[in-house]
Amino acid sequence: MTTSKVGLGGGCHWCTEGVFASLNGIVKINQGWISSTGTNTQFSEAIEVYFEPNVISLVDLISIHLHTHACTAVHSMRNKYRSAIYTYSVEQAEKSNDILRELQSDFDEKVITKVLPFQDFKANKVALTDYLYSAPSRPFCQRYIHPKLQLLMQRFNKHVNYEKLVTAGIDVTSN
Repeated sequence: MTTSKVGLGGGCHWCTEGVFASLNGIVKINQGWISSTGTNTQFSEAIEVYFEPNVISLVDLISIHLHTHACTAVHSMRNKYRSAIYTYSVEQAEKSNDILRELQSDFDEKVITKVLPFQDFKANKVALTDYLYSAPSRPFCQRYIHPKLQLLMQRFNKHVNYEKLVTAGIDVTSN
């Protein structure tokens, strides 16, 4: 099994983790904060996603990422919720930039998501990781993460790990 890794940030790391943990081909997720270089050295909520590229491609991951957070919104919380794809090589950065350009046509407004080099990662407290799957009926999960899961099932259904959702007691019938 070949795996790759990419960092993703944009919204709450609980939401981002819940979305990507619900996909086929995801091997592992580290949830916490990522920093980059230059003007982006401040840590921002994000996840590291380890994935099997023969099951889910970088194109699909970036598309899902853009469609499940406010990738076109400039708001006052962008330091905490930096909209970014954190890359681990020059090749991955170039490919990610190409993918962003291609996916811009999916949106009416300009995508503000940046491709940034990964610098450092700080893990969240273990008690706050796997937030969705440790208690999917929490009000936060119901209000913020479940609608993103519905979008996944509607738009990206071939990538959804339905078995994991059902096992966790998450409704998959309303898609």
